[in-house]
Amino acid sequence: MNKLGTDLHFAAAQLRAGKLVGIPTETVYGLAANALDPVAVASIFEAKNRPAFDPLIVHLASFEQAQAYCQNIPDLAYQLAAAFCPGPITFILPKNTRIPDLVSSGQPTVGIRIPNHPLTLQLLQQLDFPLAAPSANPFGYVSPTTAQHVADQLGDKIAYILDGGACEIGLESTIIDLSIAAPKVLRLGGLALEQLEAAVGQKLALQTSSSNPKAPGMLLKHYAPNKRLRWAQEPASATNEPLADFSKTAWLRFSEPLAHVPLKQQFILSPSGDFKQAANRLFALLRELDNSTFDLILVEKAPEIGLGRAINDRLKRAVTP
Repeated sequence: MNKLGTDLHFAAAQLRAGKLVGIPTETVYGLAANALDPVAVASIFEAKNRPAFDPLIVHLASFEQAQAYCQNIPDLAYQLAAAFCPGPITFILPKNTRIPDLVSSGQPTVGIRIPNHPLTLQLLQQLDFPLAAPSANPFGYVSPTTAQHVADQLGDKIAYILDGGACEIGLESTIIDLSIAAPKVLRLGGLALEQLEAAVGQKLALQTSSSNPKAPGMLLKHYAPNKRLRWAQEPASATNEPLADFSKTAWLRFSEPLAHVPLKQQFILSPSGDFKQAANRLFALLRELDNSTFDLILVEKAPEIGLGRAINDRLKRAVTP
């Protein structure tokens, strides 16, 4: 059987058998397994070469199902779920004993999300267990935004890949910690910080990096291609790197091309300056550049507003040596 397809019954059967399935979401493609089966969850870490201290997100068909896996859920979680679920938001909540410690990397909390993709929602409705699903790529590499990306990187380790087309958003979910008295954002993502703060009614603190992460995507080096990346604004001396061959250097720009650089060496996230388009194209362009003949990629920061914050967060982690 072709590993890429839309057979929900086959995908569900593979998951019930403890196998891995690639699933589409509105953010990026996930590598899914039965979240209640520690052996199946362990295969996620093995397939991705993911360290066990980096927790996974649990995907549900509806936020109401969180009551079966979490405890002491605050009213704010229900308020935000009503506003943004299904959608690109993950809630960090106190977990109960049904969620294996491997899923939460030993933390007393777990990330809960309701993905906004019709295929995956239908799949979740067929199952009597939730799905643990980090991004379906080798650990630390660029996240996949098409089923083919998943097949190219992890195809030999996955039983099946649900092909739901290209991801609508292209950036991982925004993560908010609701297990503490003062809510805190642990990862910038597909839901703009301004939207989240407007719904909460207050400014939110950010803690988006940690060596002992409470949520995925908090490590300093992440989402990175194999090619060298450097901020375009920094001179070579700032990173102790020799100047690259000009013809082997590519520029990843937000919207405006540079007049003094050949257009064939410039890759534009959004010619119109649209943040949604830029976010959607980010990982695909990084992947394209990683497969190119360029040796060095000079990246430009996006404006630090809306989804530009999340774009810059991914670029910062990709640039980190």
